Amino acid sequence: MPCFKPLKTVLLALISLPAISQTQSLYNFQDLSHVYYKKLKDSLSKAWECPALYKEKKTQKKYKEIWDDRTGFLTSAIDGNNFIHDGEVYNYIDGIITQLVQANKQSIPEKPLLLIDRSSSVNAYAVGKNVIVVNLGIIAYSQSREELSLVIAHELSHNIMSHPDNAMKQRAEWLTSEEYEKNLNAVLDSKYERLSRLRKVLENYSFSRSKHQRYHESDADSMAIILLKKSNIPFNAQFFLRLDSSDIIYQQHLKTPVKNYFTTYTLSFEDSWTKKRSKGLSTRSYNFTDTSGVEDSLKTHPDCVERYNKTRSLTTSNATYTSIPANIHSKAQKMLIWNMYSNMSLTPCLFRILLEKDKGNTDEWYDFMLYNIITGLYYSDREMHRFNAIGVVQKEYISKDYYELQTLLEQIPREQLEQYCKTLQAAGFWKNMPASEKAMKNLMSTLALDPDNSDKNKARAAKEFTSGNENSMYCEFAQMFSK
Repeated sequence: MPCFKPLKTVLLALISLPAISQTQSLYNFQDLSHVYYKKLKDSLSKAWECPALYKEKKTQKKYKEIWDDRTGFLTSAIDGNNFIHDGEVYNYIDGIITQLVQANKQSIPEKPLLLIDRSSSVNAYAVGKNVIVVNLGIIAYSQSREELSLVIAHELSHNIMSHPDNAMKQRAEWLTSEEYEKNLNAVLDSKYERLSRLRKVLENYSFSRSKHQRYHESDADSMAIILLKKSNIPFNAQFFLRLDSSDIIYQQHLKTPVKNYFTTYTLSFEDSWTKKRSKGLSTRSYNFTDTSGVEDSLKTHPDCVERYNKTRSLTTSNATYTSIPANIHSKAQKMLIWNMYSNMSLTPCLFRILLEKDKGNTDEWYDFMLYNIITGLYYSDREMHRFNAIGVVQKEYISKDYYELQTLLEQIPREQLEQYCKTLQAAGFWKNMPASEKAMKNLMSTLALDPDNSDKNKARAAKEFTSGNENSMYCEFAQMFSK
């Protein structure tokens, strides 16, 4: 099961990043998994044949279904561009894995397949079959190479101890057991409270797996520390305490009022846009300090304080920790922000950009992305799905500043959005933008502002972009309109 997996998409970058030249390329379109891992996907489909473990046909059949689901999950994720092979970030993570493997040949006889997931979730996970996945979110969040190494060693430990594979067996055995069938039939035969009784069946199954998972996590922690020490990588139990705050990004406060981030671009702003105008329960006065009591999503794993207490005696004395290079942090941050934008999750995307500005990051790429967000919102409004593009987050999980930003994107008038687009098109940051970013600007202008709102015109603009920028990562976005 995945380790360090929050229920909410999270990211907290605590290291101030210096400005990285906006001419730096992030990755090529061909680095997306549907292109880069095409041969791997085909070989996985052929090589991952389900072994015959059970004499009972029913159990074997269910086990094969679960096995094939895992293969399908991975191949579908490759087709869906969930993974990215940026050479710089990949090589950095691969270097950690290589060090761990070389020092632990007995436990890890064969180097695992590494995949970099574009998700902003502070997470990494073991797939089984000697495959591990590391999210961009955990790369951007980690403060040191050693902290990131702990996460990776933990996932390697899951595969070493066959936790993912054993979980599939356990599930197949439970779902074909007499006890499960008896409980399910009792629900179907009952005349009353079917939903409640079914919930109990599922809760008992979930509880059993959750309890089992917690033991697995503790075992993986213990083995991870052994892997680290054999690799001469320092361990610090404090890493677990830091993970306790990994899902608070939307609960952070901005350094200045939301208004200031827009007036900096000479964009007019009315405070009323950040206040709910509609009536109803959603507009009642809300105490945002209540969010401090929200249970940390990492509690799905053993409590981080518990993990700290169990392992603090194993902390390496007088250790020196290695900061993750600024370019790795910057790339991970930008790539996950671009992925969020491609999925039209605009409010969290914009909030992350404002947090970067709070840290003094003057990279003009973030100005470019702010333009894309505003123009993308205006386009979504024209297409009558503004609300979906905003990506509303419940009040319980956000700060007052995030809520105001979310409300702004909901309520800013359409004509004002149009003016924002036009003003940002003439902003000074475009002067030093690379050709692909300027071409993206023209594409967004056509999508959002061109009087000809026909699909044919959008497809023309998208094909014009891809033909002139065939290696650009922005082709991923353009292709949505070129078909």
